[in-house]
Order: sequence, then C-alpha cells, then structure tokens
Amino acid sequence: MNINPIVLSIPIFFLLIGIELIIERLTHKNYYRLNDALTNLSCGITQQVSGVFLKLFGIGLYVLVYDHLRLWHIPSTWYTFLILFVLTDLAYYWAHRMSHEINLFWSAHVVHHQSEDYNLSVALRQSSFQVVWTSFFYLPLAVLGFEPLDFALANALTTLYQFWIHTQTIGKLGWLEYILVTPSLHRVHHGRDPKYIDKNHGGVFIWWDMLFGTYQPEEEAPTYGITTPVKSWNPVWANFSHLYLMWQEMKRIPRLSDKIRYIFYKPGWLPKELGGYRPAPEVDKAHYQKYDTPTPRPLQVYVLAHYVMLIALTSWFLFTQSTLGMPLKVAIAMLIGYASVTIGGLLEYRPWVKWAETLRLLLFVLIAAWLHLALGWPAYVLYGTGLYALVSLVWLYKSLWQLIAVQPQPQPAER
Repeated sequence: MNINPIVLSIPIFFLLIGIELIIERLTHKNYYRLNDALTNLSCGITQQVSGVFLKLFGIGLYVLVYDHLRLWHIPSTWYTFLILFVLTDLAYYWAHRMSHEINLFWSAHVVHHQSEDYNLSVALRQSSFQVVWTSFFYLPLAVLGFEPLDFALANALTTLYQFWIHTQTIGKLGWLEYILVTPSLHRVHHGRDPKYIDKNHGGVFIWWDMLFGTYQPEEEAPTYGITTPVKSWNPVWANFSHLYLMWQEMKRIPRLSDKIRYIFYKPGWLPKELGGYRPAPEVDKAHYQKYDTPTPRPLQVYVLAHYVMLIALTSWFLFTQSTLGMPLKVAIAMLIGYASVTIGGLLEYRPWVKWAETLRLLLFVLIAAWLHLALGWPAYVLYGTGLYALVSLVWLYKSLWQLIAVQPQPQPAER
C-alpha cells in the first residue's frame, strides 16, 4: 500500500471541500464553479499519477545525495526534526520564490495559479513536472545529514499545511498573521493584481517573506488567476500552455544569448528590441470576466457521475500501484490522463470529444476484460464496466450530443 501522507489525506481533502461547499451555500457566496473545480482536481490527479513515474525526483534524489554526499549523520530526535521542519520550510520558500522568478520554473508552477477562483480545490491544482525543478532546493538538507524518512515527513507536513489556506471562508487571524502563512496572506499570493504578484512565498511561516522582502498583507480583495488566462478546462494543456508560449516567444528572439536569458530570467522578460520587460498590467475590475462555459444540468450530472468513477480509479491506482506490473501501471495511468482530458473537452463542447469520449468508454471495457481474462479479476468487474459504458453511450448519443450541439463554442485558448 502507498503510505504517502498526501495520498492518505485524500479523503480528508474531499471532506473539507464538502464542508466549504456547505458554507458557500449557507452564506450565498460564489466560491465554486463546477468546470473550474473539476479542472483543479484533474490537475491534481495528473500530478499524483505522473508522480508515480517521477520517483527519481523528490525523495529519490534526496536519498541518493544523502547516501553519497552527506557530511554528517544527524540523529532522528524530536528537536532535530523540529529544526528540519523549519529548514524544510526555508528551502520551500526559495524553491517557491524561484518558481515565480525563473521563466522555466514558472512554466510548471503556473498551473497552480491558473484558476480564477479561490477555494480548497485550488490547493489540489498542481503541476505534473514542478518536482523536477524544486527537488534540488532540498538537497542541502541531505548534505547536512538529515535522514530521508524525517525529510519526507517534514516535506509532507509542509505540503499538507498549505491545503487549508486556500479558502475565502476564513478572514484575518490576528497575531498569527505575523508568524504563519494564513488564508489571508496566501490569497495575496494568488492575486494577479500588480501589488500582489510575487508576494508571500512562504509555505508554513510568513517570517521568510518578512526577512527577504516579499511580504504583503491583504488589503483590497485580490483578482485571482494569471495575467494571461489559460482559457481551457484541459489539464494537459494547463501543464504545457506556458511552455508553448515560451516556444512561440523564443522564436522571435534572434540571439542565442537572449534565448538563454529568456529561459532563466523573470517571466515577462524580452530583449529591449522586442519591447523589454513587460510588467503585470493593472486589472480592469469593472470589465473583468472570468473564463467560463455553460454547464446545463444534464451535462453536470453526466460529468459528475463519470468524475466519481475517475476519482475511484485514481485512488485505487495510487494505493495499489506498487503491486502492479509496469505495462498495467502505464496503461491505467494513460487512461486516467485520457479521461481527465475528455471530461475537460465535454465542459468546453469541443467537437473532437464525441469520438474521444466513445473511445474512452470502450477502453474502460477493454481494460476490464483484460483484468478479468488475464489477471483473474472477478467477472462482475467486466459486467459492471460494460453496463456503465453502455448506459453512458446511450445517454451520450440520445441526449448530450443534442444538448452540446446547441451550445456556443467557447473562445479558443490563447496558445
């Protein structure tokens, strides 16, 4: 079984999201939109699934450095763990800050900032590739000699802490605002208003921002999202959209030296002959509109029903992946990613989703048949999957396609 604390916390995440939804209804607020929230969850799903295949980074790279390059062995005690926890948060601060200040690193971290809403589901919206860059910032702790298991726990606790701060239901918390990263301070971090951009990078403790000059208290309500909205519910495009933008802009840069600068300088940088650095524009709040697509009730029911199945499949995969062979592991991971893309396509009314969704349902049946015939799984798995696919296909071709046909096509994503 996977003992990753993040995976084990999934039921708690959904419980807290449910509580926040109840608060939203009782207070008549508009914290959630179905299409945005599901895209946030899809990004979290693809991040967790891809993480199964990126074990070299994160704890794997840490163990490698610890085994071969450590200077000392620091014993595992309560007080050394407390020191490690604080140092892990310091390393997180710099990893997070550099993810905002280096264009290549931002290409991964931008995923977490793309949502134009702010709720607990945004905490789960993570990049599939950010670990490739951020894992190196923690290696000094391995060189010092902090044990890998202690680091894994400290890093997980730092990550888990940050879940609850992605909410608008909690106001300012008095004196805690000067010690911890609170919901108010993290709302600032997600603001796209110029005064809020690149502020409050801390994970647990806000004193790093105070010390290094990136502290900003919440004043007026932030406008959430990024300066160039992704305009898509596709989690794969969310992960690659900034890389595509970088590729397009690099083709305009004539000199190789400037291309390298563009990769490692701050997002928005261009050579002087192309206009120079482009600061974040002011938000025209009087005319600002979030990217949105209509989600009629039949579409909501269909998407939610299939999303429950997707979450169940993903949870099973994450808890059992260590017992699966590589071919089956890859096949299921690809199916999970494919399903999250087709759900995004349904929410955008993309023409290609007709055949893509049909193929997805057939793939579910084929994998269920393989599990039954080749691996001896119970027959009810195959029959249940077949019935699920048949009912879905009938609904698709009798109801949803006609509904989607009369919906306006969304504006294309800027790509």
